[in-house]
Amino acid sequence: MRIAVASGKGGTGKTTVATNLAASLSGAVQLLDCDVEEPNAHIFLKPENEDVQPAHTMVPAVDLEKCTCCGACDEICRFSAIAQFGKAILTFPEMCHSCEGCVMVCPADAITASTRQLGEIVRGTAGHIDLIYGRLRVGEAMSPPLIDRVLELVDPGAISIIDAPPGTSCPVIAAVRDADFVLLVTEPTPFGHNDLVLAVEAVRMLELPFGIVVNRHDAASPIIHDYAEKEGIPVMMEIPDKREIAENYARGAMMVDALPEMKEQFQALFNGIQKRINE
Repeated sequence: MRIAVASGKGGTGKTTVATNLAASLSGAVQLLDCDVEEPNAHIFLKPENEDVQPAHTMVPAVDLEKCTCCGACDEICRFSAIAQFGKAILTFPEMCHSCEGCVMVCPADAITASTRQLGEIVRGTAGHIDLIYGRLRVGEAMSPPLIDRVLELVDPGAISIIDAPPGTSCPVIAAVRDADFVLLVTEPTPFGHNDLVLAVEAVRMLELPFGIVVNRHDAASPIIHDYAEKEGIPVMMEIPDKREIAENYARGAMMVDALPEMKEQFQALFNGIQKRINE
């Protein structure tokens, strides 16, 4: 099972939900932190035996002695990662989407697949949890290629929880598109509601089953529940607005350790996800 935890904006508690859900389950559990620009699941899980490996992506390498300057590579690239200027061929690796189209269309076999480093993939263990996360290279323009590298390590025999980047742009789509279920974490504020609407639209376009987790739940502010009822979206869990939760979060402590009763609620959340998937 592959569960993605996403949100329309940052700071809603997405990583809190992902890490505590993973900690509440038993058996083979993976947590893949795909917020590669600012991964922070490891701050709470505190993994051991970390292994760091470089992550690479394909970029074109042009042999100018073979190149006939036919312009086929320039024509096929929609991202201006390779371009013809007169009798010169220039490449811009940071703009390359690694489709290898230029390699395939070159009639002179002048373009080959080279690589460049995107960042790093870190793997460690935290109890029964296999934690995998990416660290994007400073200055790197695109995170989806590194997200794809992280997701290549999904274990089909495990429960995989994916901590997606915030927002609704390309990195989020890359992280959630193959999920069996998406949890959208939000907060009961006008900002939370506004960005939740955007996230719901994105997930619906992907035709993925999903539900809502309300963090910092306040019964006096029903804005999220009213929206969910209107749209027919299940509210899967409510995390109370407690100072004790915030204090432990600030110390990098797990909610289920500080408040053991929350473990049963996260287990109930997982059971609810299973039920929704099997419907």
